[in-house]
Amino acid sequence: MPTIHLVTEIPGPKSKAMVARREAATARGASKLTMVGVEKAEGAAVVDVDGNTLLDFAGGIGVLAVGHCPPNVVEALQKQAADLIHMCAIVGTYEPYVRTAELMNEITPGDFPKKTVLLNSGAEALETAVKISRAFTGRPGIIVFEGAYHGRTNLTLSMTSKYGLFKKGFGPFAPEIYSLPFPNFYRRPASMTEEQYIDDCIARLENALIAQIDPSAVAAIVVETVQGEGGFIATPPKFLQRIRDLCTQHGIVYVADEVQCGFGRTGKLFAVNHYDIAPDLIATAKSLAAGMPLAAVTGKAEIMDGPHPGGLGGTYSGNPLACVAAIEAIGMIRQPEFLARATAIGERMKQHLLDLQAEVSLIGDVRGLGSMLLMELVKDRDTKVPAPDETLLMTQECLKRGLIAIRSGLYGNCIRFLPPLNITDEQVDEAMGVIAEALRVVETSRREAVKA
Repeated sequence: MPTIHLVTEIPGPKSKAMVARREAATARGASKLTMVGVEKAEGAAVVDVDGNTLLDFAGGIGVLAVGHCPPNVVEALQKQAADLIHMCAIVGTYEPYVRTAELMNEITPGDFPKKTVLLNSGAEALETAVKISRAFTGRPGIIVFEGAYHGRTNLTLSMTSKYGLFKKGFGPFAPEIYSLPFPNFYRRPASMTEEQYIDDCIARLENALIAQIDPSAVAAIVVETVQGEGGFIATPPKFLQRIRDLCTQHGIVYVADEVQCGFGRTGKLFAVNHYDIAPDLIATAKSLAAGMPLAAVTGKAEIMDGPHPGGLGGTYSGNPLACVAAIEAIGMIRQPEFLARATAIGERMKQHLLDLQAEVSLIGDVRGLGSMLLMELVKDRDTKVPAPDETLLMTQECLKRGLIAIRSGLYGNCIRFLPPLNITDEQVDEAMGVIAEALRVVETSRREAVKA
């Protein structure tokens, strides 16, 4: 039986009414990607307030690796809520807080003593990683990369790319942030082979350590192992190894941002596990706690202990409810069968996408790692001119048919796939059928517009 079941148009009347109330009550800057009012969800299925059942390929923007409302997480939350809702880890210590930190120290990459600090969001984790790096090294400079998304606080916004959507009107930004080119094979110069292109990107990185900032002034190099908002671009192994080597050589802290690509999304517990490279610090959030607000920075104990007592933490950081959810989620995601399933989902989705790419010229590129997959839409495959309008239309056509899909990419011309990783094969096929139908509609509309 199909999962998608529509009883009204999408959005339905009750969704429209709820969204109208939201728009009247909340600031317009807190945007929304759909006009759907959600009542409940389970696994990969979402039921809206009009009684429609939709498939979720957004997954809370990569938060729901273990799916919506897994029973063991719900049970743990209910039990914890009856015992202790809040204490504040600054005031006292409680078992879920300690156990979550122990688990993070155990599962993150690197064969060295580790420590963890628990936080509330991905942006807070990245900001904390910068603070720790600066405290440990006594240096100010932070190197990031074009296409990166690290958050919306002033510091992390300063580290984030894509000016028009995220940064416009919010300056001035934090100083001592140096943004360098990031290798994107799809958009490399036509005259370069992949190997030549990587070597050029490495040369630009090395040149920046002369032309822009001396290594002795760099506290950290922060890199998403797989760029999220930037368009699911996996860092090429040679480039990431050079970052690791430069950090080791110059005493720079290598910070892996795995907020979106971590916790099973790529078929391994962390994306950097694909590279056999250990970062000094790793920032995590999103799927860490099955939808509860929790983030972490984990890394080498000596670096983590750089800040003075009282320099880290916050009122809600490591909340008991979030921690018990994380303990359950980690227990599920770290299982070999869960990670194998994530890989299988990715292979199934990728085959669908490659078949569509052979049929529909709108798809310029299919890429990603594991089940963290994306298709980039272009007006012309030769010129690779981005197609953001068609991409927006794609998400709208998908939603009409009961599939929640969202955009990403520096040019807003990519559809990213972040389904819950407990999705069934039948649900994958059903969702990809919707993608195919929506693509054909958009492609036909585009051809007719060109003829006109």
